[in-house]
Amino acid sequence: MEVPVTVVGEALIDIVIPPAGASVEHVGGSPANVAIGLARLGHPTRLATHIGRDARGQRIAALMEAEHVELAPGSRDAERTPTAAAHLDPAGVASYEFDLDWRLDPAQVVVPMDAHLHTGSIAATLPPGGAAVLEIVRAAREHATISYDPNARPTLMGSPDQARPVIERLIALADVVKASEEDVRWLYGTDPIPQVLAHWAALGPSVCAVTQGGEEVIVLAAGEVQRYPTLPTRVADTVGAGDSFMAGLISGLLDAGLLGGTDARERLRFAEWPMIEAAIERALACAAITVSRAGANPPTRAELQIDA
Repeated sequence: MEVPVTVVGEALIDIVIPPAGASVEHVGGSPANVAIGLARLGHPTRLATHIGRDARGQRIAALMEAEHVELAPGSRDAERTPTAAAHLDPAGVASYEFDLDWRLDPAQVVVPMDAHLHTGSIAATLPPGGAAVLEIVRAAREHATISYDPNARPTLMGSPDQARPVIERLIALADVVKASEEDVRWLYGTDPIPQVLAHWAALGPSVCAVTQGGEEVIVLAAGEVQRYPTLPTRVADTVGAGDSFMAGLISGLLDAGLLGGTDARERLRFAEWPMIEAAIERALACAAITVSRAGANPPTRAELQIDA
């Protein structure tokens, strides 16, 4: 049975500014990237977001339609469509400047029974919409599994001391948490990553992962910490790499029957490493393909050579 996925969070226009040459605009936003990644991997996906009816908003809506991502009711009520200027350094690593307003009506976001909900990034912390996201997650947890990516944006989230309690409330409600090394360093300073993963797991999630750019991924699941090297690839830029990893991880766990409803939550809690490892390998493959091409452009199921 196909498990429907609801993604809650920002969709925006990434304005990619290279060290030299003209800027290029791509549809972006971490949750929107995850939604597209999941749809390309064959999962029925809906996005609850906050965009306008201006030209940029129309571009986002058209892309979602083309990618078979349904927009939830109320997603096009913003006064203007948000943007993120992604400044690339010579190594292709992005830093961001944002222009966005984030609002959401929880009554318009209905997560089906035995489904999966993903959220994260700016949407989960930025007021006033962040409070609505927390309300949606709490309600959905009664009948759906949850994944969460903090995807910290310090310029929008205040100090680590301000952001940490908000982020940890969502971690405690999640079944799967993925973060970057940059997130961990901002939130927890020099605390060793395995120690942070153990702290998160004690809050509630069954699978906790930290990516480290081109270095290994560290995962805590089934009571053990495992390390997985990234796959070799030529890097065009890193825009959307973490989102593609997140989509691949969710996809692999969905296909394994470890996400989607309370029964799946229990299966995930007691899952053994081979089932979880297959999902991590899919996530690594997704990220490797994404960084090999410009912008947030995750792979399809066919590119990963996964049977339908």
